[in-house]
Amino acid sequence: MTKYFLILLMLTGLNSFGQDFKKQIADYRKGYMDDFLKDAHSPLKKDDLQFLRFYDADSTYRVTAQATVQVNAQAFIMPVFSGTGSEYTPYAILKFTLKGKPLELTVYKNTRLANVPGYSDYLFLPFIDDTNGTTTYGGGRYIDLRTGDFKDGSVMIDFNKAYNPYCAFSAGYSCPKPPDGNRLTIAVEAGEKLFGKTVQH
Repeated sequence: MTKYFLILLMLTGLNSFGQDFKKQIADYRKGYMDDFLKDAHSPLKKDDLQFLRFYDADSTYRVTAQATVQVNAQAFIMPVFSGTGSEYTPYAILKFTLKGKPLELTVYKNTRLANVPGYSDYLFLPFIDDTNGTTTYGGGRYIDLRTGDFKDGSVMIDFNKAYNPYCAFSAGYSCPKPPDGNRLTIAVEAGEKLFGKTVQH
């Protein structure tokens, strides 16, 4: 097998992975949009979906984090932009490298949801990064995880799946503020961008 053929095979494989990844993210975003139409409390109607904006799918923003699950962590009230906060418990500390920079986030479990069938394994990963207030919503973005995503002390974080809180689309929602410890000192140019329509507050 020649060196040229090996390189060609490698490039073909990478191209195939790139296409599969883009389709995976496109399917995820379609489901994300569909959920707005299913939710009775949604801030968006069908005509609003055309104003949703996203970065192009980029597999370099999918990283494996080393996870340290917190034992007997203290519950606290996570503040919201308006209204009453909700009680959360730190679930795990996530350490990872993104764009060559070592970073850390904490993922949380909502106390109330932990007792709701179908949501007991739901985890909440809010974060702020250097794109907030410019190309992305100023209040930060969220990523959903499940306890089953954690395997052998690690978990995959896909920033392509970062999404805006409802507060990015309309006033009157109680959206958790990402804790100060979940501020990333890097521009995460992946996931959902600023809503492309003026929001009335």
